[in-house]
Amino acid sequence: MSAAPVAQDKGTQAYLPDFCAAATVFVVVVIAELIAILLTLAAHRPQSLFLVELARVSLFVQWLAVLSCGVMCMFRSKLESTGKTRAFVLSFLILELVCLVLAEFSFQLSQAFPDFIRINDTHFAFILRTFAISSIVIALAMRYLYVSSEWRRSIVLEAQARISALQALIRPHFLFNSMNTIASLTRTDPRQAEEAVEDLSDLLRANLGASGDRTSLKEELEVAAIYQRIEKLRLGDRLSVRWDVAELPMRAQIPSLTIQPLLENAIYHGIELLPDGGEVHVTGKRDDKYLDITISNPLAHGEKRAKGGNQMALANIRQRFELAYGSRASVDVDASDSNYAVRLRFPHEIAA
Repeated sequence: MSAAPVAQDKGTQAYLPDFCAAATVFVVVVIAELIAILLTLAAHRPQSLFLVELARVSLFVQWLAVLSCGVMCMFRSKLESTGKTRAFVLSFLILELVCLVLAEFSFQLSQAFPDFIRINDTHFAFILRTFAISSIVIALAMRYLYVSSEWRRSIVLEAQARISALQALIRPHFLFNSMNTIASLTRTDPRQAEEAVEDLSDLLRANLGASGDRTSLKEELEVAAIYQRIEKLRLGDRLSVRWDVAELPMRAQIPSLTIQPLLENAIYHGIELLPDGGEVHVTGKRDDKYLDITISNPLAHGEKRAKGGNQMALANIRQRFELAYGSRASVDVDASDSNYAVRLRFPHEIAA
């Protein structure tokens, strides 16, 4: 089974859709047919001639739709590089030119083959009507694309802001306790203290260097393992983490800073509150085209920390999953009096 390649993030901010994609062409064709139906209804033809007139209008409109998709497919990358304002103007002019050229070609065909192609308007009236209708449709379409682009851009910026907030959630008590642990190790076990400093440096680098981009599962699990080793120095035998992730493809992509914050929550809200500690269980499974990762931990009866940090991390992860995968991914919580589990389900995708 092959995994789907990850779409480039800049595509979420693209002004123009990918007119080379079959899905985009299909949408354009459907919209074009709806426009053809509206134009035919607006012509007030006798009912007996409706289907004939619809066929003629549809033929012209569909030619125009497919030809426009082809032209925009050719020029999209160049138009995107000019900026949104110029892309709007140039796209409008290019599509208008396509409409006028096709209108002129169609009219000349109707003159050459009047028995097969019939246009009831005069030359000037036909060109003018085509120009007026196409101008309105193109302007509305470009306006929609602009608004849609700005909406996607705001979503991306908000997600990046949430990433920054998540990076800032490296709790001060964790850093304080880690530094105290390292300080004590410098007297009793200098070699282990040096390893702890390196682990802490790697963890901070991973957290502060993370962006809104995705990372591989291998790298994400390595960051979580580094965090576990640092907490293990502080909690000792009270902390145990069982990793059952052999089924997971390590090249699969996942939004960065996903597993480590969940492991941190499991330790901070679960293991630390248990007098004898406990075990965090991280499991990973591959289900057809999807991956499942579950982080579960025991809970202490009657003792709970404030849920603010926990809920904020979960909300951040949910939003980033929705941004990256839409409805194809889910973040579910299964909580009981004695156990707490977070399950991540997302598509198996690899870097393009």
